[in-house]
Amino acid sequence: MKGKKISIIVPVYNSEKFLDLLVEAVDIEKNKNNWDLELILIDDGSKDHSFKKIFELAKIFKYIKGIKLSRNFGHQIAVKTGLTYCSGDYIAIIDDDLQDPPNLLPSFFTYLDNGYDVAYGVRKKRKESFIKKLSYASFYKILKKISNTDIQLDSGDFCVMKKRVVENMLKLQEKNPFLRGIRAWIGFNQIGVEYERQARVAGESGYTLKKLFKIAKDGIFSFSNVPIRLITILGSLGLVFAFFFSCYILFQYFVNLIPVKGYTSLIIIISFFSSLILVCLGIIGEYIVRIYDEVRNRPFTVIDETINV
Repeated sequence: MKGKKISIIVPVYNSEKFLDLLVEAVDIEKNKNNWDLELILIDDGSKDHSFKKIFELAKIFKYIKGIKLSRNFGHQIAVKTGLTYCSGDYIAIIDDDLQDPPNLLPSFFTYLDNGYDVAYGVRKKRKESFIKKLSYASFYKILKKISNTDIQLDSGDFCVMKKRVVENMLKLQEKNPFLRGIRAWIGFNQIGVEYERQARVAGESGYTLKKLFKIAKDGIFSFSNVPIRLITILGSLGLVFAFFFSCYILFQYFVNLIPVKGYTSLIIIISFFSSLILVCLGIIGEYIVRIYDEVRNRPFTVIDETINV
């Protein structure tokens, strides 16, 4: 790593109470490894005084760069903003809650020294609730099955990358980025490194169920054609069912010469296919909304204030 500049990108959300712990942990590694460092802290529309805390820390630690977004744009946009403003040869992405400990970074950077372009963390153990762990595991398995890109199971945004990887990631100007998917899509020489994800040092996660669901949608609809193709499969199955059911009704009417009573079955079929049509329209709508987001060509974020940038 001799002569390499290090950039560490940290999205910040309501982290006023423990930001100093994060910076202290990073500073320990900086001094121990003699890093030429820039620490980029992106305040993603925090409701507390996180940016004021960043301002205070930047007075003490001159390598800190602060970016305040005009509102909460979401974790992925915050990270992408940091990638846009970083200038390091080696770039790391970590969370602000010390779940991805800075003391792991030196060993991750070693993989870059040894010829890899990306070393990403693979969580072998999560210190989270059973429901969350089950949800994450299910999502990653589904995504891996249906994705057009080989996305590693249990890999998050925690990673280290060379500058050329970041430059190529930023060429993909998606308005709803799923960064770990983009990282996998661009290729290069990548390796997954297992680590044990720690519990939050303090506070509560900014990842609400709504935000997690949005990231899951971004991952599925950005990297898979299966949902839209599923409509064709369901339509074909419905057509086959309708054909055989029609034959059955005609048989009952002409051969057995009995009136067709089937009111109940008719209501069930109409309800089923009406619901199926709405689901299919919803899937099509997701793709149309994403097309609309892209063609509007709005900036992916708005910056309110910066420090040392």
